Amino acid sequence: MGATVFVQPLDLVKNRMQLSGEGAKTREYKTSFHALTSILRAEGLRGIYTGLSAGLLRQATYTTTRLGIYTVLFERLTGADGTPPGFLLKALIGMTAGATGAFVGTPAEVALIRMTADGRLPADQRRGYKNVFNALIRIVREEGVPTLWR
Repeated sequence: MGATVFVQPLDLVKNRMQLSGEGAKTREYKTSFHALTSILRAEGLRGIYTGLSAGLLRQATYTTTRLGIYTVLFERLTGADGTPPGFLLKALIGMTAGATGAFVGTPAEVALIRMTADGRLPADQRRGYKNVFNALIRIVREEGVPTLWR
């Protein structure tokens, strides 16, 4: 989660660049530096940290679930004599933990993408989520629970 605080501006730039030019023939940003300076100019220093609460929740849910499930399964499948599981079983444990973590973390990811993309929308179309919890509640109320896994 500590790393997310430093990486969030880069994640924001990545998301904005991926959406740049959507629905148009020209891209909005030419380079990452151009995107960063444009966002800073238009939205200020706080603007590059838009979606930080969603990024932190994503790490808290996805990473914690993934590591927790891997550890529990690994310990349960370790032999009575302390022999660790073989390679294929470890791979299966990793895939199970990763898939479960992804499922648990996807609502935070949906909120993160929406929050980071919001600043590029026209003012009248912006959602204006205050934080990740506001985003999640509004998504459920306005679009239904399944939207959290879209």
